[in-house]
Amino acid sequence: MEGRLHKASFFFYHRPMNMDLGEIRNMAGELLDHTLHPGSDTNRQVVIIGHGVTGNKDRPLIVALAENLSAHGIHALRFSFSGNGNSEGRFEESCISKEVEDLSCVLDALNNCEIAYAGHSMGAAVGVLRASMDNRIQKLISLAGMVHTKAFAEREFGGETPGAGLMWEKPECPLSSAYMNDMATISSVQHLASSIHVPWLLVHGTEDDVVPLQDSLDVQSNQPSAELFRIEGADHIFEGEPTRLMVDKVTQWLKA
Repeated sequence: MEGRLHKASFFFYHRPMNMDLGEIRNMAGELLDHTLHPGSDTNRQVVIIGHGVTGNKDRPLIVALAENLSAHGIHALRFSFSGNGNSEGRFEESCISKEVEDLSCVLDALNNCEIAYAGHSMGAAVGVLRASMDNRIQKLISLAGMVHTKAFAEREFGGETPGAGLMWEKPECPLSSAYMNDMATISSVQHLASSIHVPWLLVHGTEDDVVPLQDSLDVQSNQPSAELFRIEGADHIFEGEPTRLMVDKVTQWLKA
């Protein structure tokens, strides 16, 4: 493990930023698919971007954010959690707790960088859990961030049978007991908000019908220093013009 992580660090500091970081594997040895968008050679800040449930690193809002950050000189690394997209692993084993471990391995690969983490939806809950115990994350961004995990799982998938049902009728996304049990065990990350002492940006659409705006408001009730940027009329994936508003806000916030 140490040799592999040293190699990743070497690639980052001793080769141009348009070079690949090398392999990033999680604790189970599964390869995590990732794409690096280089910024300025003089900028040591890297933004890791994580996706939501049933998503992957190639979702339009993830790509748009990474490209905008790169265009403004900020390095961006988008990746797919294990079992999602082109990353190795079984989707049935995907859950927040495993993704928190995946994120730790991505952080290892970017050792000695100034790291910000931006997570969308369930990926935001992953970020809260990781940041609450890992000081390598120096800035945190929650995009339509999921806070109440148990309530989300019951609301969206409570009518399905784990092991037989599907997530949002997607054949490639079977609903597993591992996922539902993990969501229930975590229940909520609201109580962890008060332990997050790094700059924290919350971005949420007022018309989000997947993760309600109230989740971000509940974060603020526990951590008033977190900044909330509301996008009027935006849905859960910031479709259309809200994508531009979201990426512009995140980029400006990071540069400030």
